[in-house]
Amino acid sequence: MSASTIDRPPIQIVYPDSDGKPMADNTLQFRWIVKLQGGLDVLFRHAPEVFVAGDLLWYPVEGNNTLCTAPDVMVAFGRPKGDRGSYRQWDEGGLAPQVVFEILSPTNRPSEMASKFRFYDRFGVEEYYLFDPDSQRLEGWLRTADVLQEIEPIDGWTSPRLGVRFDLSSGELQVIRPDGRPLVTFVEMAAEAEQAYERVEQERQLREQERQRAEVERQRAQMERQRAERLVAQLRAAGIDPER
Repeated sequence: MSASTIDRPPIQIVYPDSDGKPMADNTLQFRWIVKLQGGLDVLFRHAPEVFVAGDLLWYPVEGNNTLCTAPDVMVAFGRPKGDRGSYRQWDEGGLAPQVVFEILSPTNRPSEMASKFRFYDRFGVEEYYLFDPDSQRLEGWLRTADVLQEIEPIDGWTSPRLGVRFDLSSGELQVIRPDGRPLVTFVEMAAEAEQAYERVEQERQLREQERQRAEVERQRAQMERQRAERLVAQLRAAGIDPER
């Protein structure tokens, strides 16, 4: 039997879950990544077929484990929520993430960002947003005629997929939800929850105080009624008609 006729097991291709790079280079970049990923995940928490991830490796082509990138934030419509080690497009119904965000840090090189743009343009991203938190500069691209074209102006732009609006009117980026509320960090969200709890507690205390005042008034009225009844009884016992 020749060597060419020996059945060999297929080569198992390994798709690493990490590219060895840090998620962020500084606290500001990290805060914006978490803010966008967490805020969008909250926004679509009731949509079971919207998957939101941060710093997750995306492999677009089966069999090629070197062709990949990890968007700071990705949103894939039509894919179920759940944990993944990486986003392997062939296991995701062939769907590319429709929306991606990149948050710049001082170490990002222009050549690196140009390479990422080509990757997103090539593999079907519909909306790509690039944000520099140091300068508060936002750029965006929308797929038109099968290529990513720059969105101008970006201030006041509403994402067709996400429904969020980008507001730079204050000099700082605000990402406004469809209900008019801005996306917030987990710390800001916790502060809002605490304030809401305090308002509820204050309202509960006010209701309790009102209940107690009403109870005091009820008891006072009952005592006055009982005193009047005793007085009437005493008058009658003395032969006096209370009506007169």
